Amino acid sequence: MTIFEKMHSTALYLPNDDSIVPEQTRCLDRLYDYNQTRPTEGAKRAALLQEMFAEIGSGCYIEPPFHANFGGKHVHFGDNIYANFNLTLVDDTHIYVGDCTMFGPNVTVATAEHPILPELRAQGYQYNAPVHIGKNCWIGAGAIILPGVTIGDNVVVGAGSVVTKDLPDNVVAVGNPCRVLRPVGERDRMYYFKDCAIDPDLLR
Repeated sequence: MTIFEKMHSTALYLPNDDSIVPEQTRCLDRLYDYNQTRPTEGAKRAALLQEMFAEIGSGCYIEPPFHANFGGKHVHFGDNIYANFNLTLVDDTHIYVGDCTMFGPNVTVATAEHPILPELRAQGYQYNAPVHIGKNCWIGAGAIILPGVTIGDNVVVGAGSVVTKDLPDNVVAVGNPCRVLRPVGERDRMYYFKDCAIDPDLLR
């Protein structure tokens, strides 16, 4: 198994391997370029994201600064995804995000972990597990999504939550560790915040 195959298979490997570092550095150079763009350079940002990401759909917007271990090389975004300031994607292996998902500020999505056994950590070993996030999710500010997690469609993850396990479709989930609080229900079709009513015309 090659070092690159190990990166994408949950096998232990050394991330400072000489065959990895040049490609990672090239990716980080492009990420640096992205983070130096001006707010008026929307077309340049969009073109850079097309170069940086494994896949990225139309209408995506990532507010700099944006951080990623491989500059998005292993990230697959659908259409119309929005990310606020300081999105961190630890993309040592693949991260998949469905259409119309939103990330609040300071969200971290991690695919990389290190062994609990101290002797292996001392040698620098790492392993990776992919993350899948569904369509039309809202990941609240400061949330952390850990390696190997799958989040379903239409999920709201509360601010500051730490997602350690899979979440099903159509739920609101909060906490550390993150747990399902309730399903998305009829009240959510009537009120968008406390007792603030939704105009029915918006749902036609």
